Amino acid sequence: MDKTSQYKALDERYYMPAFSRDLALVKGAGSKVWDAQGKEYIDCVAGIAVCSTGHCHPAVVKAICDQAHELIHCSNLYYIPHQGELAKKLVEITGMHKAFFSNSGAEATDAALKLARVRTGKKKFVSFVHGFHGRTVGSLAVTHKPAIREPFEPLGLKCTFVEYGDLDGLEKAVDADTAGVLVEPIQGEAGVIIPPDSFLEGIREICDNTGSLMIADEVQTGMGRTGRWLAVQHTRVKPDIVTLAKGIASGFPMGALLAREDLEFKKSEHGSTFAGGPLACSAALATIGVIEKILPDICRKGERFGKGLEKFDPRFRGLMIGMSIGDACPEIQKKCAGQGVLVNCAADGNLRLVPPLVITDEEIDCVVRVLNGALGQVML
Repeated sequence: MDKTSQYKALDERYYMPAFSRDLALVKGAGSKVWDAQGKEYIDCVAGIAVCSTGHCHPAVVKAICDQAHELIHCSNLYYIPHQGELAKKLVEITGMHKAFFSNSGAEATDAALKLARVRTGKKKFVSFVHGFHGRTVGSLAVTHKPAIREPFEPLGLKCTFVEYGDLDGLEKAVDADTAGVLVEPIQGEAGVIIPPDSFLEGIREICDNTGSLMIADEVQTGMGRTGRWLAVQHTRVKPDIVTLAKGIASGFPMGALLAREDLEFKKSEHGSTFAGGPLACSAALATIGVIEKILPDICRKGERFGKGLEKFDPRFRGLMIGMSIGDACPEIQKKCAGQGVLVNCAADGNLRLVPPLVITDEEIDCVVRVLNGALGQVML
């Protein structure tokens, strides 16, 4: 039995079947990964926008290993190595005032919901159709997709869903008991949906007029993915709360909540055993150090993708690229994998590329050739 078959047999017997998968990836370096049979791929999934510095970046590996030799865990009962340093760095790059750490994006969403409710005294939320904010009970309550939300209702939070881009609908939905409006500056799981001009500015105005908090979910769009530290930084809008995860620590599980001045948890209002531990903070600091050096080049790389794929009308901002393919999306994904390029299908037949930020021009050109070939066979 080959290694992939071994993985599959163990998975089928012992692991709950929550995922659809066929490849067994066993090694990574930079923008490339290798499966259990030794086949090489350019990885434009990157753990779903997680492996921002590529796979096993030497600076991140060193930071984790060095810290592991010193202290792996000590709990938040004590001051934690690198935690304050990381909080300071994230405050500086986001323009927020204080940070709180989590273990995932869903946990960061939960923290944002708790913070909004406890500081405003209000109970309700508004988010957007096709938005995705996580799979915990709290984050699922503000996630639109009925197929993953409805089986678990009631979820304990009241949330109204408005069409993405519809400011008139949002204005009608927000009332005196709305604690916050959650928005992805670009919808990621929906397939890289870029909002209309002035949409984020309109949300800010509605929140200001009603006393609701604007919560920017930057879990997928943050940490340089779009060519700025935050996607909302492409505008002049400053949200009240920002959530981060995915690309924050190059694959080490971590999330973060950032909030403006006068928005913070008081003693005992929130907590976590593992959040902001020594290894996670070390990995995140090293990740930020790498991204700082390559951030000025990310928009140019995105333009290179956009130009190469222009006949298929891609949507892109930085290294976040989506294309509407329809029912052919799974076939395109399979054809690309066969040619050594990993892409994935997001919602509603949208093909999504979120490669490592360190992807090279040569690798981009290779991906473009493979995609154009696969798309040409199926779409033209």
